[in-house]
Amino acid sequence: MSERDIDQQLVERAQQGDKRAFELLVSKYQRKLGRLLSRFIRDADEIEDVTQEAFVKAYRALPSFRGDSAFYTWLYRIGINTAKNHLASTGRRVPTSTNYDSEEAQAFDDSDQLRDLNTPENLLMSKQIAQTVNQSMDRLPEELRAAIMLREIEGMSYEDIAKIMDCPIGTVRSRIFRAREAIAEQLRPLLDISKDRRW
Repeated sequence: MSERDIDQQLVERAQQGDKRAFELLVSKYQRKLGRLLSRFIRDADEIEDVTQEAFVKAYRALPSFRGDSAFYTWLYRIGINTAKNHLASTGRRVPTSTNYDSEEAQAFDDSDQLRDLNTPENLLMSKQIAQTVNQSMDRLPEELRAAIMLREIEGMSYEDIAKIMDCPIGTVRSRIFRAREAIAEQLRPLLDISKDRRW
């Protein structure tokens, strides 16, 4: 039985009034949802509050969940919308424009320079790369950051990301490409890679 099937069974039980079934879904996804929301909201207490609010909204909307998408896809969409609403209500709207406008989506190639050989220099380089990637992701516009996080950190398919973000798959591919390009731009000086090299 797949994870999606297990979730669907829990959802159906919760829709019939089994609160324990919904508690199982909460315990299964609370940490993952909190981690996702931490990319939008910095304060740990606020992350916890917004995560809890997202689960409350999901519980209230549960009767209308039909299973057209996976439960976690539906939940993450609620979570992202709740985070956006929270940011807007506190006057901390994240910018939505960027200088990167290429519509082509391409994956990163493996880079020999990113392999950790456990030498002090390579360990330091790995740490610097991680810091640069995290800082670059923090500076991304909200839509790009959400798309790249869902793809690279949560490992979701383009189809699931499109459902969560409520946009066409082509838009998801474009956002992920633009996010990767923005991150690559920050990594190039660190890795001494020329600007015309594709990732």
